[in-house]
Amino acid sequence: MMEELAKLDGLATAALIAKGEVTAAEVLEAAISRADRLNPALNAVVHAHYDLARAQVAAGLPTGPLSGVPTLLKNTGFEAEGMILSTGSELLRHAVSPRDSTIVARYKAAGMVIMGKSNTPEFALSFTTEPAAFGPTRNPWDLTRSPGGSSGGSTAAVAAGIVPLANSSDGAGSTRLPASHCGLFGFKPSRLVNPVGPVMAEGIGGMSTPHAVSWTVRDNAAMLDVSAGSDLGDPWASPAHPGRYLAATQTPPPRLRVALITTAPGGEPIDPGMIRIAQETARFLESLGHQVEEVADAGYDAAALKAAWRVVVGTSVALGVTGGDPASANIAKLEPVNQDWLREALSLPATRYLWGIGQLHAAARALGRFFARYDVMLTPAAAEPAPPLGKLAGAGKTLDEFYDLFWGHSPFTAVFNASGCPAMSVPLGMVNGLPAGAHLGAGFGRDEMLFALAAELEQAAPWADRRPPLFG
Repeated sequence: MMEELAKLDGLATAALIAKGEVTAAEVLEAAISRADRLNPALNAVVHAHYDLARAQVAAGLPTGPLSGVPTLLKNTGFEAEGMILSTGSELLRHAVSPRDSTIVARYKAAGMVIMGKSNTPEFALSFTTEPAAFGPTRNPWDLTRSPGGSSGGSTAAVAAGIVPLANSSDGAGSTRLPASHCGLFGFKPSRLVNPVGPVMAEGIGGMSTPHAVSWTVRDNAAMLDVSAGSDLGDPWASPAHPGRYLAATQTPPPRLRVALITTAPGGEPIDPGMIRIAQETARFLESLGHQVEEVADAGYDAAALKAAWRVVVGTSVALGVTGGDPASANIAKLEPVNQDWLREALSLPATRYLWGIGQLHAAARALGRFFARYDVMLTPAAAEPAPPLGKLAGAGKTLDEFYDLFWGHSPFTAVFNASGCPAMSVPLGMVNGLPAGAHLGAGFGRDEMLFALAAELEQAAPWADRRPPLFG
């Protein structure tokens, strides 16, 4: 049974624990054993806190649909008391969190068992997980390739069967992009459905959205039921319906108006295989009774969004690293390309930051108009399948070179961060032996509808048995 646990999703694992067929301690030790075997090849887990996980189980776990399920936190933005939060950087290698962030406290209150932190690029500023401080994470489908980023460690760990689901975050596609590269389901909720407090009110201008990657749609929905809802003192909040996301997967969606877009908004080249998967998904949706129309674009200024994202993110990270002091010695401790990015941000006037925020709002208005006409936008999840390690890394590149590669690798995803709208990568295809996702997004607050659609796709074309060579 210990070996079979690797193939079970979180809800099935928790059900076995609830029936007494296996204990939470046994499930945890099996996950630790898998991590010990697989992580030397993957480098997905960078801060193992198995002692804290064992203590959590020994103290007794609250009951719930995911009670006893082991998981990982992304090593960026998520505090867990007593655990290292290095954010992929040498600067914070030994930083230990004094408290649980709100979302982590909710995971624990639901009985989820936190094993440690998963690898991430430095300050999550890349679509590949290759931090200089901790080394690259490798894709379990092909160890010479990247699992994506910035949630690459979490995604590789789930894809390899170390844990059935894991925490992630998404500021431009950082949940959905690695989900596509590793053959998982990745969901970015609407802005602030999940809390980012208590320390922060928002992350990178409201674009950073925490949630999860998983093998099954139902696990992902159940995890959002656990975590969703505003935090005490939030200056604003989004419509959240904890308790309804898993229920949404059990009801077919209404027939939907789907807009298919296969041309990148900035003219970036797209691998023909990725276009093929989007087109096949469109035909699949039509076979399920949905109405699909191919359209040229979503009506927003892609060049302005690309420029604004660089300003808003650079400024936000620069404030966190330096406190706003351009002379801070902390900058010199970062990777060279990130040093350049933060110095650029610190040289800009405050009006440029506000201009950037305005461009995010303009993109949100454009998507609001778009989703008044359509229920769903369908695109490729990325410009290509999982790239070779090193291709997207910042080492040896100028900031302009690095940023163009970054943006061009996932040109369809960031507008959903700018607008706050929900979106997901669904693992519906393969390109040259590598998994690749179809990307589907919807209007603000329509998370339940997307879960219903994802469950319909999963039931009609199951993917959970398609596992990578390095698994379990």
